[in-house]
Amino acid sequence: MAYRFDRRRFLQLGAACGAASVTARHGLGKEADAAELVTGKDPRLVVHNAKTLEVETPLELLRDQRLTPKSVLFIRSNQELAGTRTTSPPKVEDWQFDLVGMVETPRTISLKQLKGMAQTEVEMVLQCSGNGRANFARTAAAKGAPWTEGAVGNVRFGGVKLQALFDSLRPGLAPDARYLTAEGKDGPPKPDDADFEHSIPLEDALARSIVALTMNGEPIPAVHGGPVRLVTPGYYGTMQLKWLGRLRLETRETFNHHQRRRYRTPREPIKPGSDFTYDFDNSDANWRMRIKSTIFAPLEGDLLKSGDTEIRGVAWNDGDVRIDAVEISTDDGRTWRQADLERPESPYAWYHWSTTTSLAKGRHRIMARAVDGLGRTQPLDGAIGWNPAGYGWNGVQRVDVTVI
Repeated sequence: MAYRFDRRRFLQLGAACGAASVTARHGLGKEADAAELVTGKDPRLVVHNAKTLEVETPLELLRDQRLTPKSVLFIRSNQELAGTRTTSPPKVEDWQFDLVGMVETPRTISLKQLKGMAQTEVEMVLQCSGNGRANFARTAAAKGAPWTEGAVGNVRFGGVKLQALFDSLRPGLAPDARYLTAEGKDGPPKPDDADFEHSIPLEDALARSIVALTMNGEPIPAVHGGPVRLVTPGYYGTMQLKWLGRLRLETRETFNHHQRRRYRTPREPIKPGSDFTYDFDNSDANWRMRIKSTIFAPLEGDLLKSGDTEIRGVAWNDGDVRIDAVEISTDDGRTWRQADLERPESPYAWYHWSTTTSLAKGRHRIMARAVDGLGRTQPLDGAIGWNPAGYGWNGVQRVDVTVI
């Protein structure tokens, strides 16, 4: 019996096998095919939640490009806007958002106005605040998608600086305005659910934020918040609000459920596995990213040949100060050696680092930690920051390999 060679089917099967090998290597559960869920996404991405779009990037797909392509960038959406499951930009020209609250003159700002203003670009790490949650779960279960290390990417957003926008429109900011609250045009999945919104300190917003229109030099993909997204470099992804519909200036953080009860971490360590009720006086909002490093090569479970082994990866922090060093250990943290560090032009981008070491035959554990100009580093035991939602993991990364 003869069979016809179907090249398209062959490529589909190859992609599926590649995805299976990635998920098997890292123990990631794959719920659905990312390429079928979101047009333009790589099928090798790992889908943790198909309903609310929690899609992770295997480290193999992150490590060889300075800017993370839209096809492999992770996805995290709390709510959804109809027609946005695509990496193509939205086909809208009449988009607008409102500027209200503690301003003398409320404004409605159009996409056309934004395009006519001076544009700027910033290279920055985009990271879900739950990135690394699976590491917390080794100590005690944490709620949410079991992200490993791939809910992160390095992208370049372009748009209008928030300060420049205010200078141009002159809405007249009230002197006691302290917070900027952002709302999107998406809606909650259920009528009784709290609509998603977040607040950030106005001082940081004026110093850092841009009303973004582009990502990696092209219009922002719909699934990543296009056509207009508020981005604040150095902040966790949950604060990078998609599909911008309104900005409010206020005296304090919004009392919205997602700000007050959800995207926060306890101020003091708590016992892993215990319950915790968040409020403004006992916890911190998931604002500035904690210092972190990730090993891109070798990867967990790799089989290596004896001799010289290149160890490489990236590191980042909140951009307040530069990262001074990335240190590597191959003896369970007894000794550390500095890797070669490449400093990016943007303080908010990730720093590439690498070193070469000789590993004898047998099993080895490679560890990496970053140190910045304020002396901040990664704890050897990342579980000290355990919290019920698994936010803010930044423990020393460990990769187990075998040399043959």
